[in-house]
Amino acid sequence: MAVSRIGTQNLSRLSKYSDILVAGLVVLILVMMVVPLPAFLLDALLVFNITCALVILLLTMYTKDALEFSSFPSMLLIATLFRLALNVSSTRLILLHGYAGHVIEAFGNFVVGGNYIVGMVVFIILVIIQFVVITNGAGRVAEVAARFTLDAMPGKQMAIDADLNAGLIDEEEARLRRRTIELEADFYGAMDGASKFVRGDAIAGVVITLVNIIGGIVIGIVQLGLPVQEALQRYALLTVGDGLVSQIPALLISTATGIIVTRAAAQSSFGQEVTGQLLAQPRALAIATVLLFIFGLVPGLPKVPFFALAAMSGALTYVVSIYKEAEVKAGKESKEQAPQARQPESVMPLLAVDPLELEIGYGLLSFADETSEDGGLLRRVTMVRRQIALELGLVLPHVRIRDNIQLPPTNYVIKIHGVEVAQGEIMVDHYLAMDSGIVTQPVSGIETSEPAFGLPALWITRSEKERAEMAGYTVVDPVSVIVTHLTEVIRRHAAELLGRQDTADLIENVRKTKPAVVDELIPNLMTIGEVQKVLQNLLREGVPIRNISRILETLGDYAGVTRDPDILTEYARSSLARVISSRYRGPDGEIVVATVDPEIEERIAKLMEAGPDTRMTGQDANFTQAVVSKVADMAGKMAGSGHQPIILTRPGVRFYLKRMIERVLPNVVVLSYSEITDDEKVRSVGMVSLSEN
Repeated sequence: MAVSRIGTQNLSRLSKYSDILVAGLVVLILVMMVVPLPAFLLDALLVFNITCALVILLLTMYTKDALEFSSFPSMLLIATLFRLALNVSSTRLILLHGYAGHVIEAFGNFVVGGNYIVGMVVFIILVIIQFVVITNGAGRVAEVAARFTLDAMPGKQMAIDADLNAGLIDEEEARLRRRTIELEADFYGAMDGASKFVRGDAIAGVVITLVNIIGGIVIGIVQLGLPVQEALQRYALLTVGDGLVSQIPALLISTATGIIVTRAAAQSSFGQEVTGQLLAQPRALAIATVLLFIFGLVPGLPKVPFFALAAMSGALTYVVSIYKEAEVKAGKESKEQAPQARQPESVMPLLAVDPLELEIGYGLLSFADETSEDGGLLRRVTMVRRQIALELGLVLPHVRIRDNIQLPPTNYVIKIHGVEVAQGEIMVDHYLAMDSGIVTQPVSGIETSEPAFGLPALWITRSEKERAEMAGYTVVDPVSVIVTHLTEVIRRHAAELLGRQDTADLIENVRKTKPAVVDELIPNLMTIGEVQKVLQNLLREGVPIRNISRILETLGDYAGVTRDPDILTEYARSSLARVISSRYRGPDGEIVVATVDPEIEERIAKLMEAGPDTRMTGQDANFTQAVVSKVADMAGKMAGSGHQPIILTRPGVRFYLKRMIERVLPNVVVLSYSEITDDEKVRSVGMVSLSEN
């Protein structure tokens, strides 16, 4: 235990300085090319080189995913540089001293039997295997993998964004998947270039060997006066040994390169996949057994190897067959134990309806591609959810974006709970230009209407964009047009998007910080459904519910008096007076309003006293029509003067006055005196009155 603990501590301490060790190793490799090394140190480094190559090869065989060994391209460069530095050091020793250590001498004498011609042949064969077979194949696979990975990136990113918008994954998971895609592209791109290191190393090995042989012969004959045969025997044999010592690790590294770039669809280690797939078909083994036995009967062929392999193959066939039969039997038993009656197909998933959908024609698909120049729709829609949360306090459901081939190519449709509520048409490769009121010079374009607010606009080409901006137009790109329309639709239908579960989630969020507020109100005084109706009333008129704790406190104060959602809404609005006042304050710091004749307020109050049924059915239709007409006239005058139409009335009648006019005049704001704080400046520009002026 003590030894294990000490080893773990040393390994942890070593990992802290791993960057220094790697940097020192790279510097040492460069020093080896300049400073002569003693023969014993060269022997140790040659053995270390072979060991590292073998470890890298084994690591690639146990790697399931290429990204598990993402440092391989850089390691390949360092290994190649280290091997070349060893070649330089060994060449220096061979030419200067005619001796380069025991390792090179052993490879020259023992491995090739002391025959430099045999050694040259073996060396050339190893180079051909590495350069022609393995290196070329691995380089081609890396090149194709890099190209296919880059081509598949847009589709993978769209799939991730679609899962994110659908709520299947969170932002952290989406970010992790995007990072994985980027790492895959970087890895295969790096492997495409790293395979060139192996190719260059093979060429360098041949050139170094030839130079060493020629240099050794020249030194032996010219400087040492040796006979040609003796010079060849001494220097050529050492050079061949040096070439073999360097080419064997190079062959291992190039094999590892081929393995790691060809394991694109791996689900387990290399050994498990090979054994599992080769032994998956016992018939293939049985046929191989019969063929080996037949070859053994052919006259002239050696019988012992063929019969021995046939026996081994036959035994393996028998074992695999028994294993497969056991698997099939176990599968049948599990099926028999399972209920035989076919269950009816579940149709429950078909009943699911997305709260908010954006369907686009196929001509607009490039907007959803984050890698394209026109992309950004998915990112902008995500920002809309954040904007609505900050503006209204409403947590939107994920916006599902999907293509619809039944739509015209350049059209889009916005749906709420599966029902179309808005649509628009986009001109791709164009910009939408709107008159900002300060246009100095008109520009040419295709006349249209801005889909969110119905303002007159022009579709202009990219070349006209700069000129339109200089002329005073407000110019927006097509993605902004869609996002603006979507945002405005969400504002208008915010009440419909607030469901019972959403209300419960908002309440639970308040409970985390202010549990007393929630416990007092729910379930003793109000239900979640009643709170939902109050929040929907607020959202219906554009009042933010972000300060929901204040709303719940107000409901707790008055829910014991009445549980009418409409009346409770008015109390909640009064508690949010500062929020409401700030929303309608003009640039000059004033709230410009039109007041209501007290006579109208009195008649509305009498209608309300008649009871809820009368109030909801809208008794006295002539009076209602007259009020709507007068409010419409006043709203037109205020809009013509550049003011937002705001009607100010007393608290008791505000709600009913709003209900009277909202179907005809949905954009007219109706406020009560209790919703204006004391420090606000209010300026009246007229009065809504039934009397003739």
